[in-house]
Amino acid sequence: MTRWQRPQLPVRGQRRPVPGSRRPQRTQAVSELRAQGLYGPELREVLPAFAGLGLAVLVPVCLLVWLQRTCGVLGLALGVILLASGAVVALRVRRAVVRRRGGRYTAAELARLDERGLAEAAARILQRDGWRVVDLTLQQGRRRLHARDRRGRQLDVAFRSEATAGEGQNWRAALVERGRPGADRPIQVIVHPGRFSRADMLWASRQGDVHLLNGRQLRRWASGASLDDLGLPR
Repeated sequence: MTRWQRPQLPVRGQRRPVPGSRRPQRTQAVSELRAQGLYGPELREVLPAFAGLGLAVLVPVCLLVWLQRTCGVLGLALGVILLASGAVVALRVRRAVVRRRGGRYTAAELARLDERGLAEAAARILQRDGWRVVDLTLQQGRRRLHARDRRGRQLDVAFRSEATAGEGQNWRAALVERGRPGADRPIQVIVHPGRFSRADMLWASRQGDVHLLNGRQLRRWASGASLDDLGLPR
């Protein structure tokens, strides 16, 4: 005969464990979607953008209202013209910034770059063409980049400024690396915004793995040509 047992009632204040609670499952699902890039940003991530957008709309509206109350229709028209001009200028500046980040520079922009800016531009251009770039400036003590492409080719990119253009042959020993013999030795690329002398070009041709990039080739490179188009040794 089966003995009847009184069911145990839960103690007050004690919650019965729920197998497979929804909160851990949802957290895990959100984490997986974020890892795959399929889940949108959180509110705290987009709130600054919404705040900036609100200010960008509110400030011009307040300015136009103030001009209309102060100067009438003429002030309102003047405010619209000023805001439209500012929007056009801001759009052009943004397009130029996006273009430079994508590795494309005009000749005028290259002419304004110092050695640091030239190294940053070269890194962006290399990344544009599919090279993986590592900045070795801190390690080497001078502006220097190391790059590798999908074919396994390696580049050692150095920069010769206008200030060192008249130093004769001393710059060659300072810019060209000689510490890695063998097949994995990188191609030496020396970027100079000016012109190399005939002696420099003859010296580079004798090395076999040194490619001189002068100002004319630099402008072509920055406008969209690849290093292969500019005669990079294969």
